[in-house]
Amino acid sequence: MSKRTEISELGEFGLIERLRGSIQTYHASTVRGIGDDAAVIDAGDTYRVVTTDLLVEGVHFDLAYCPLKHLGFKAVAVNVSDIAAMNAIPKELTVSIALSNRFSVEAVEELYEGIRVAAQHYKVDVVGGDTTASRSGLVISVTAMGEVEKARIAYRSGAEVNDILCVTGDLGGALMGLQVLEREKQVFLANPAMRPDLEKYPYITGRQLRPDARMDIVHELRDLGVVPTSMMDISDGLASELFHISKASGVGMTIYEDKLPIDKETYDAAVEFNMDPITAVLNGGEDYELLFTISQSDFSKLEKHPDVHFIGHITKEEEGKFLVTKSGTAVPLKAQGWKHF
Repeated sequence: MSKRTEISELGEFGLIERLRGSIQTYHASTVRGIGDDAAVIDAGDTYRVVTTDLLVEGVHFDLAYCPLKHLGFKAVAVNVSDIAAMNAIPKELTVSIALSNRFSVEAVEELYEGIRVAAQHYKVDVVGGDTTASRSGLVISVTAMGEVEKARIAYRSGAEVNDILCVTGDLGGALMGLQVLEREKQVFLANPAMRPDLEKYPYITGRQLRPDARMDIVHELRDLGVVPTSMMDISDGLASELFHISKASGVGMTIYEDKLPIDKETYDAAVEFNMDPITAVLNGGEDYELLFTISQSDFSKLEKHPDVHFIGHITKEEEGKFLVTKSGTAVPLKAQGWKHF
């Protein structure tokens, strides 16, 4: 009898690694395949980058509280974020959807209005896709394509000892927004006469429902003449992404608790839910901020940037991965981010 391995035993990234082992590349133009935020294809003078993401009803979104227009925007944003993570500029995307018969034409138009607004926001062309029937709710698949000069490409694998670890924006907000939305959904299900109490949480619910890819930072890095030595977006949680850079680059790292950026609304919501705010920052997914490393020589160019935070530095691989707490204690970093299976 053949052995059955549960997907949960491997997890998402273990499954990807296992499948990746059986994939061959046949063309010299394939510069980087599976294993980064996007694939990289040689297009002559530049690289083309390609990424794809699935959003599945009941797994990635809940239409009980997620407006279709926001969902359309988010479907584009999460793909553009992967293009940004390669230090590239998005150019085109395709959108495929699987629909059940509970969706009206007007509902689909509302979804596509969000896609249109996002395409306008990121200046990206919607160039095709597919539609089909679904027996299990709404499924959205977006493939995004971008372009980057060869000297400006940023992989997960370029971090070097003494590089500075940087993150954009603030972290943990999307996770806490999800906690609020799920709580209010349960209150509503128990008593449909109750109005959702969301007025206290505009920022974090927005972070969950309508995230914005940080293309602004990519453009600013270009203007400042900074090419990150490594980069990826924060979709599964900061700690998880730090582990990816550590593995891909063959390095260790030290980060500092008092340097981790958190919004006051995120902090207050975490306390309200009896959750450690730093746990939300380290392990909350779907923030779609950028995590990147820079060489020491580029520090002065970003030193005064209001939305780039220096959270630590790269060390030798054998020195391990540590979080230095506010009390000065170094504790091993753990990745407990979003699990897909």
